[in-house]
Amino acid sequence: MHTPDYQGGGIVNLMASIIQARGGVSDDPPLSGLPAAELARATNLVLLVIDGLGADWLARHSPSGILNRARHRTLTSVFPPTTVAAITTYLTGVAPLQHGLTGWHTYLRELGCVMTVLTGKPRYGGVSYRAAGVDPTMLFQQTPVFDRIRTRSVIVAPHFIARSDFNRAHAGRAEMVGYDGLGDLFRQTLQVLRPRSRWKRSRPANHPAYLYLYWPALDSIGHAQGIESAAAVAHLVEIEAALAEFMTAAAGTDTLLLICADHGQIDTTSADNIELADHRELADCLLLPLCGEPRAAFCYVRASRARVFEEYCQTELKDRVNLIPSQQLLENGFFGCGTPHPRFMDRIGDYCLLPHGAGVIRDHLPGETPHVQIGVHGGLSEAELEVPLCVLTA
Repeated sequence: MHTPDYQGGGIVNLMASIIQARGGVSDDPPLSGLPAAELARATNLVLLVIDGLGADWLARHSPSGILNRARHRTLTSVFPPTTVAAITTYLTGVAPLQHGLTGWHTYLRELGCVMTVLTGKPRYGGVSYRAAGVDPTMLFQQTPVFDRIRTRSVIVAPHFIARSDFNRAHAGRAEMVGYDGLGDLFRQTLQVLRPRSRWKRSRPANHPAYLYLYWPALDSIGHAQGIESAAAVAHLVEIEAALAEFMTAAAGTDTLLLICADHGQIDTTSADNIELADHRELADCLLLPLCGEPRAAFCYVRASRARVFEEYCQTELKDRVNLIPSQQLLENGFFGCGTPHPRFMDRIGDYCLLPHGAGVIRDHLPGETPHVQIGVHGGLSEAELEVPLCVLTA
């Protein structure tokens, strides 16, 4: 079991360097080996986050590609290493301990339900935050990176999520640019770097800027077909080809491009799946459905059943899961450093179940269609926790 690095070798520290490079202040240590002063020299500082791009996976599948050749170092994600927790770190510059979002399903006591945080809907279904009369900006109460820096900032995100409640709550004063497809991601970015024209004949902007780019398709392919599938590897080839073309087109814009990820993935089989419905005695100990992630499940346990819950995990499931009190994870620094979010303890339950190997643990609500994923993440294996940092200049 590996641990996240919040002291100079993680994505939190990368964001600290970026914030400082664009005139802001961060309480977290900057990234070791990549000082803010070096980043500050570029007119355009661009961060591309490729969802699901693990460090070891990249090295194995494209050792001589443009990304691996440009690799600066390997970083750790946050815990849990999953999109909700890590992307919120990229958007706020702080660790999960401070931003308070701990998994795809997060119990928000102030709303009285388990939420699918990114879609903004209760787990059992329903309308999104704003449609229900909830202001997500007031709900999350975090200052976006884009409001912590002193330069122009631009978010380049897929049209289907660009103006979601979640993104709007974390965009601050950044300009929002939507795109359709991989080619359009880089075309829209180039338009920002070279205003008034699409191609390199145009004059680059000469005022400092920070651009945040997000590409989700590798993660989606990994979930559906497996991160070790031919489809995932073929998509990596597409990403690298589009990236090389973009770097040629962006030449002369004084751009420093940082490429990183929110997490990696591992593949599972049906034998790795633990269904809570098959463990009724364990399920009867719970007050709420499992929260967090199938690779890191937060359990809310009835006080009168705590001993039964512990004994069941330590006997019936001892070869399949690690049972760790959530307070212990907090005290050992897995969620980060600093002042906790005021609702943080509400959001990690009493215990965390960390399945062994490639295991996952799931439950299903009435009417909830079982959603089988091959590629998964959220656990503390190297493959899930370690992401590459690649640096390119144009």
